[in-house]
Amino acid sequence: MTAVDSFAGSRPSPARRLVPVLLTLMVVGVAALLGWWMWLAYMTTPWTRDGTVRAYVVTVTPQVSGRIVDLPVKADQFVHKGDTLMEIEPDDYRIALANAQAAVARAKADLDNKQAEAQRRAELSALAASREEKQSFAAAADMAAAAYQQALANRDKAQLDLSRTRIVSPVNGYITNLLTQPGDFATSGQRALSVVNSDSFWVDGYFEETLLNGIHLGDKAEVSLMAYPERLTGRVTGIGRGIAVSNAQPDGSGLATVNPVFTWVRLAQRVPVRVLLDHVPPTVTLAAGLTATVSIVRDGTTVAAPAAAPVAASVAASQGMPADASRSPR
Repeated sequence: MTAVDSFAGSRPSPARRLVPVLLTLMVVGVAALLGWWMWLAYMTTPWTRDGTVRAYVVTVTPQVSGRIVDLPVKADQFVHKGDTLMEIEPDDYRIALANAQAAVARAKADLDNKQAEAQRRAELSALAASREEKQSFAAAADMAAAAYQQALANRDKAQLDLSRTRIVSPVNGYITNLLTQPGDFATSGQRALSVVNSDSFWVDGYFEETLLNGIHLGDKAEVSLMAYPERLTGRVTGIGRGIAVSNAQPDGSGLATVNPVFTWVRLAQRVPVRVLLDHVPPTVTLAAGLTATVSIVRDGTTVAAPAAAPVAASVAASQGMPADASRSPR
């Protein structure tokens, strides 16, 4: 066998030369499909990093004025519904109640006397008492009855004011931003302290309007807080029915104010979607205002933000940019 024949026998066959090419094409195809799937998931799956933990805050406002003599709560303390929050000096209101009770007794005695006089005049004959005199005594009895009813109302008001000197918590929650101190003067109608309702926490996810067609009431949602690694679950319980729009606001002459927009740049509006949490583990401390990522579950799967999302958001925040400035808006 010559050297030429030996070299010709060592060359791979055409079929073997196609194997690397086919493997390369297969890898490129799989990568393209995965990239396309990730692009669809990123652009069409309802999820957003623009989420916020919210809660109802009850403003505790005294209904009577006076000096605060007892403040048994502290800042950030948990209180139960019905617990005493503060007590206003009750001495003035006790005196007012005593005066009102005395006025009731006086009005009742006057009423009894006037009714007895009217009754006696009514039983007299026309010769002993004229018709005009009988009507006058009857009217006096009616006025005494009205005065008695007014005295009763004043007594009830004084008793109600006395009960309002002790202010209790209307909900279960946490005392927040407590600035009131014992000895301060509480003014009726002015806020004294605030209580965050611990039974009212929910998450608002601000989704782009292009994603609303994939969100429905009752959909399962997953919430990732920036502060905790645990992923919480919940349900969509509400979709906002309106947001503030700057257009169409009337100017000084009553005409609609319409801001000019660039037709080639259209920013999707964001609509709040309320998510009620199913269960919050004891290791997670919810606070109104925490940042969250909200993902809507589809067909038993969830497509959430990339793992580097919190880092990107933190970097953007440290540079003074909005959390969504480092990526396409979601």
